[in-house]
Amino acid sequence: MAVNGGVSSTLSFGLASGGHAGMVWGWFIPCLFIMCIAGSMAELASSMPTSAGLYYFSAKLAPERYSALASWITGWANVTGQVTLVCSIDYTVAQMITTAVAVSTDGTVILGAGPTYGILLAILVVHGLMCSAATKILARLNLFYGFLTAGATVAAVVALLVCSGGSKVSTRTAFTSFENNTGWGNDGWAFLLAFAAPMWSLTGYDSAAHISEEISSAARAAPIAILVSVAAVGAMGWILIIAVSFTTLSVPALLETDLSLPMGQLLLDVLGKRGMLAVWSFTIIAQFLCGAAQGVDASRVVFAFARDNALPGSRWWKRVNKYTQTPVNAVWLVIALSALCGLLGFSATAFSSLAGASVIGLYTSYATPIFLRITSGRNKLVPGPFSLGRWYMPVGAIAVAWVSFIVVLLCFPPSQTTTAADMNYAPAIILGVFVFAASSWAVSARKWFVGPLPNIDVDMCYSSEAKEM
Repeated sequence: MAVNGGVSSTLSFGLASGGHAGMVWGWFIPCLFIMCIAGSMAELASSMPTSAGLYYFSAKLAPERYSALASWITGWANVTGQVTLVCSIDYTVAQMITTAVAVSTDGTVILGAGPTYGILLAILVVHGLMCSAATKILARLNLFYGFLTAGATVAAVVALLVCSGGSKVSTRTAFTSFENNTGWGNDGWAFLLAFAAPMWSLTGYDSAAHISEEISSAARAAPIAILVSVAAVGAMGWILIIAVSFTTLSVPALLETDLSLPMGQLLLDVLGKRGMLAVWSFTIIAQFLCGAAQGVDASRVVFAFARDNALPGSRWWKRVNKYTQTPVNAVWLVIALSALCGLLGFSATAFSSLAGASVIGLYTSYATPIFLRITSGRNKLVPGPFSLGRWYMPVGAIAVAWVSFIVVLLCFPPSQTTTAADMNYAPAIILGVFVFAASSWAVSARKWFVGPLPNIDVDMCYSSEAKEM
């Protein structure tokens, strides 16, 4: 979860869906509900620290006869979300690079969909190599990424507020001015579409559960990591959004920019060419490292699911490289699938479709074990060091209701009138995976898939390198 990268990538959502009010409150409101989801997930991670994570939670909390099916649904939803999230993050890195090229050439070089896809492929290959490296190397990169993200976000906030001088909108405008630029006639519905920005930016925090077998005191560390990361990214993102809102003098002007990302135009207007490129370079690096971290997480989810023979060709994807002690085959499966999803880059709504698919997939996998926790699993959970106590029911109910609402919301197109070029392809991606997974279950998987299996030898081999960190 890169704060500056997430805000820069999704700024157009808030700008179109309410202008200043869409940016500020379209970020703040969802964060409150996301904290409920994070709290419920932290409780599960504390009780059951395992790399299988979410689909293991579902298997343990579901009624015994439906345990395998619950695990199957959760696993496939999570894999779908993980892969599309890798693609969407790396696609925004490609957009950031094309934005930097356009600014550095004073607009004489505007790269289209083809070159952008080529840049995406190059980024995916580099991330594939990075994610195949030894765990100790990846740990150092993640530490650097964390400090860089925080530093780049603070630098962006300070630069915008200082360099804009007196060229700011009033506080009233920054927090309450509403403009509907979506194409939807209903202003209330248009405002709701702004929720996609924080929902996409605050994803992937389930990674704390996926690496819990590789860290000490996981039952305490995993829930802390989940809660702190969500709260920190949500708060820092809102501060950056407020700075952006104060320095946005014209919402339509930002939306009409020729640059790939409106945030690039805002930084150019406020900081000038050199200042913009300086801040933008750190944003690119932070988002690039965010993509690498997500690639690691996605490959581990695929690896864990393949260990239980739930994926076609599982015997290949669950192999651990004897030199790096990492699931290299799973890494390159994620990269290949992300490259395939990246073909959506040739549509006008590429990023919104990829972001929507990743949010629907991931949050469905988040909500499933939470739903089971407050229904069939009420008396099954053995509390860990972190527990919601008697608040697990209302917090879990709010989390499930919010995810249900968001899943429906993100299936709608960005405008009332749409064509093949600018439709929302997120439902198509989700439906395609659902049909495949459902067919596989009905035809054969229900006869042999039993949920998470013990893989002690593989787990010990895979985590021994990490314990040296």
